Order: sequence, then C-alpha cells, then structure tokens
Amino acid sequence: MNTAELIKSIRALEIKTKGLTKQAFSGQYKSAFKGRGMAFSEVREYQIGDEIRTIDWNVTARYNTPFIKVFEEERELTVMLILDISGSSAFGSETHSKKQRQIEIAATLAFSALSNNDKVGAILFSDQTELYISPKKGRDHVLLILRQMMEFEPKHSGTDLKAALKFLRNTHKRRAICFLLSDFEDDTSFIDDMKRTLKHHDLVAVKVKDKSEMKLPLRGFIQLFNSETNQTTWVNASSERTKRLFEKEFIFREQALLQKFKSSGIDYVLFNTEENIVPPLVQLFKSRK
Repeated sequence: MNTAELIKSIRALEIKTKGLTKQAFSGQYKSAFKGRGMAFSEVREYQIGDEIRTIDWNVTARYNTPFIKVFEEERELTVMLILDISGSSAFGSETHSKKQRQIEIAATLAFSALSNNDKVGAILFSDQTELYISPKKGRDHVLLILRQMMEFEPKHSGTDLKAALKFLRNTHKRRAICFLLSDFEDDTSFIDDMKRTLKHHDLVAVKVKDKSEMKLPLRGFIQLFNSETNQTTWVNASSERTKRLFEKEFIFREQALLQKFKSSGIDYVLFNTEENIVPPLVQLFKSRK
C-alpha cells in the first residue's frame, strides 16, 4: 500500500468510525467508563435539600451565609489500545481479516475517547512489544495511531499476551482504560497476568474470531498453515467426523476462555470478522453502566 492509498484508507476509516461513534455510542462511552473520582469545582449558596456535610465553613463564615462545595466527576481518562499483530491476526476467510476488524474496533474506541477529550495510546505486540505510542489527546494523534496500526510490519509472528500486559504495567502506573484486542491464540497461561493487570487498570478483553476457525470451509484434503509457528497440517475436510471434531475443539477452547474471563472478573466482548461491530460494542457499554 503506497502513501496515497494509506491516507485514503485512514480517511475512510475515520469517516466510518466517527459516524458510528456519533450515531450508536452518543453518551454511552462516557457512562460506561468512569473518571478517577470527584474533584472540587466551585462553591455556591446553600439551598434547601443540600447535604449539610458539603458546607464550606470558611466561606460561610466570611459571608455570614451558608455556602456549599460543589464537586464534579474528574473525567479525563487515558485509553490504551493493546493490539495483537501476530501472524494469526492476518487470517480472514472472506472480506476482512481479524487484524482489519481489530483496527476498525480500535478506531471506534479511539474516536469515542477523542469525543470525550480523553488521551489515547497504543501498544502493538506479537511475542514481544513491537511498537509503543504514548497517550496524548487530539485528532492528529488518533490518526497517527491508526496509521501505525495499518502500516506497521511486525518483526515476529508469535503471540505473548503476558509480555504485552507486563509492558503495560511497567509503563503505566496511573489507572487507564485498556482494551486488549486479540484472538487470544496463545498457549501460555495469561489469565493470571490479566488478573494482575486488572488490579491496576480497567481491562477489557476484545476477542475477534473468524467463522472458518470453527468450521472447515472446503472439501477434500486441505493443508492448514499455522502462521505463528510455520507448521502445516493436512486434514480431510470431506470427513464429517473431522468437521465435528474441528468445530467441537474450537467451541471448547472458546468457552473455556470466556469462563476464565468471567470467573476472573474480566469484562469481555466478542466480534466476528464478517459481522457488524456496533451491537457488541453497544452491549459492552450498556453492561458497564
């Protein structure tokens, strides 16, 4: 993709995801992701029904009439988009790869954050941290993040969720809203690291899958290639038994993962490469109110 094509793609992505942000998520993002607490805003005269404990006694004594302190939610947030760019993210059986869908979701979340004047940063990872973009405000910064997500070429093909989460914890001591976008095809035991991260940050698991990962789309003997290990396997796609086992194995692994998320208190949302991303995001936002 040359520079002109890249700019065109980024612009098209901006138009699409900003439209989704305005139409589908107006106000929902803000209510779903809270600020750090309450900050002092101003004082005003006491009115019947106000809490007595909010009276500012110094101002009250100065003007000889009761005044109260008014507090507002400290809204400014930092949103971190942690994007899996390992070999398996390039897989997609029809019009979208998992990586393309992940970037579209990331863009929608980034523009939601932008509309609320929040900072946005990103971590791109494989089996190591490939790229770190520190959080900042502004449209130009969001577009920079999306450009890097679209054009960055990873040096490695494996997946190490634990390493990505450790990097996040080491670089961000203040609480952030963290979206971990991945297919979670990682053989290591990363749940404990997710639970450890959850103690410091608001962590949401965003799982993207493709229908061909569950069902063999072809017939006859086909060669399956693992883009992370470079291993190949021949399977008989005409065998009903093979198809059932293939589907059963995928469902078992996915349900086991979701159960671990649930039992660990980790919010999660599921996406398919060929489905509309709006309903799952709306459901996520509503579930957090």
